[in-house]
Amino acid sequence: MLVKDIYQVVEQDFRQVNQLITEQLHSDVPLVEKIGQHIIESGGKRMRPLLVLLAAKSLSYEQKDHALLASIIEFLHTATLLHDDVVDISDQRRGKATANAKWGNAPSVLVGDFLYSRAFEMMVQLGSLPVMKILSHATCVIAEGEVLQLMNVKNPDVSEAKYMDVIQGKTAMLFEASSHSGALIAQASEAQAEALRLYGHHVGMAFQLVDDVLDYVGNAKELGKNVGDDLAEGKPTLPLIYAMQHAQPEQIQLIRQAIRKSGTEELEQIIEIVQQCGAIDYTNNLAREHVAKAKQAIAILDDTPAKQALAGLADLAVERTH
Repeated sequence: MLVKDIYQVVEQDFRQVNQLITEQLHSDVPLVEKIGQHIIESGGKRMRPLLVLLAAKSLSYEQKDHALLASIIEFLHTATLLHDDVVDISDQRRGKATANAKWGNAPSVLVGDFLYSRAFEMMVQLGSLPVMKILSHATCVIAEGEVLQLMNVKNPDVSEAKYMDVIQGKTAMLFEASSHSGALIAQASEAQAEALRLYGHHVGMAFQLVDDVLDYVGNAKELGKNVGDDLAEGKPTLPLIYAMQHAQPEQIQLIRQAIRKSGTEELEQIIEIVQQCGAIDYTNNLAREHVAKAKQAIAILDDTPAKQALAGLADLAVERTH
C-alpha cells in the first residue's frame, strides 16, 4: 500500500487536524507561535495523529472528537521533540535547523512546556477521562524512557532488554496511546480497544528499531539528519548491542571505545562491522516480527479501508528509507 493511499483514507479528517493545530498554536507571545510553527511545519509524517484517525475510522467512528484527539497527540509529540533536541544537542531535524539551534535551548524548552500545557487544555476540552488517563500515563512513561536513555549514554554494557525498555518508553508508548485512545473515542469494545493498543505498541517498536538501523545504513539527505548521530551521542542502540555480542574481540573493543567517547571517527569501520556480523539483519528481522504481531492484533476488526490502511502503515514502518 502506498503512503498516499494510507493518508487518503482519512484525508478530510486530516484537514480538520491541521486546522485545529493552527488554531491551538495561537499565543499572545510571538516567539511561542514562531517556534511552535517551526517544528510542527518542519515536514514530519504525523504518524501518531494518523494512528488516532485510522483507529477511530476502523471502528466506523463518524463524529469529530478524533480530530481534536489527533491534534493533542501531535502537540505532545512536538513537545517531546523540542525537549529531546535540547537534551541531545541536536542541530538538525528532518533536514532543517532545530529550534534550539535557531533560537537557543531556553526558548525551546519553554515552548515545549507550552505545547504540553496546551495539549492538556485540549484534553479538558475533549472531556474524556479514560483518554486523559491513557495520555497522562503515556507522558510519564515517555519521560521515564528518555531518562533511561540518558542514563545509558556512553555505556557499552547496556543489554538488549534495557534497550527494549528505552524504546518502549520513548517511542512505542505514544504510538500505543494514539491507537488506544483513538479506539476509546470510537466507543470500542474491550477486545477492540486491546487489539488497537497492541497494534500501536508493535508498530511503535518496529518504527524505532528501523530508525536505529537507518542511523547506520540510511542516506543523510533522506533522513534529514546525519548518519551516525546515535553513535555521536554515545547511544548504544540494538545494532551496536548485537555487534558487541557477535563481532571479533578487536571489533568489539573498537565499538566500546566509540560509545564511551561518543565519537564518529571510526564510523565507517563500525558500519562495516554491524553489517558483517548480522546486526542490521537481526534488528530488521525483529522489526518485521513486531509488524506481524501488529497486523495479527487487528485481525479481529472488520475488513474496512481503514483496517487495510492500518496494515499498510505497519508495513511502511519497516519498508521506509527515512
